[in-house]
Amino acid sequence: MGTVIRNFAFDCADPYELAHFWARVFDCPVDAEFTPDDDEVVIEPPGGTRLYFQRVPEPKTVKNRAHICLQPEVPRDQEVQRIGALGATVVDDQRDPDGSGWVVMADPQGNEFCVLRSDAERQTTA
Repeated sequence: MGTVIRNFAFDCADPYELAHFWARVFDCPVDAEFTPDDDEVVIEPPGGTRLYFQRVPEPKTVKNRAHICLQPEVPRDQEVQRIGALGATVVDDQRDPDGSGWVVMADPQGNEFCVLRSDAERQTTA
């Protein structure tokens, strides 16, 4: 008997707004059944794990203990720019001069995630 990941959950102040941010990141829709007043919203990125957003009363105050790591199909720096234009911010830049490393970003409600190198970039650095 095994276990599978049903979804990755985000505590947030506004599930509808945050779901729309992540839907733009993954280029997937938010089902029309969800409304701005919903306490729970789900998106299903293509080929990935469902993302579940739930309203909580308290604000985020410390670093996430678990987070999503994104590996884009395009170069990492291009993806960092794209996601930044959607409303994310850079929290910590761990890029190395040789091209390795990652960028820690935060979504519009402060949840951290990492943007890693693409497969093509991984093949060009040791």
